[in-house]
Amino acid sequence: MDKVLCGANAQSMKYYFNEAEYGKLPKTVQNELKVICVSYCADVGGAITLSFNDEGRLCFQTIAPIDEIGAELRIKKLQKENEELFEQLEKFNKEFVKE
Repeated sequence: MDKVLCGANAQSMKYYFNEAEYGKLPKTVQNELKVICVSYCADVGGAITLSFNDEGRLCFQTIAPIDEIGAELRIKKLQKENEELFEQLEKFNKEFVKE
């Protein structure tokens, strides 16, 4: 079962961060995640969720983006630009978050 880290929804204009499990992350990291999710929704619409799968890998799930191709390209760009951050989040998840 995936563990949700954060997400945003363009239609409801809401951002969610899983404070219960990931509240120990530095505020700067929490803010970066917010910027990533909200900017994605502003660019392509729909909703995005960042979660960890059973193997501890960070996954991006999207729902109903206005531009499907643009959404895919935006995800790839985010993954490349934030590669180090995402690797550190995976390490944090494995070391500090309870199963």
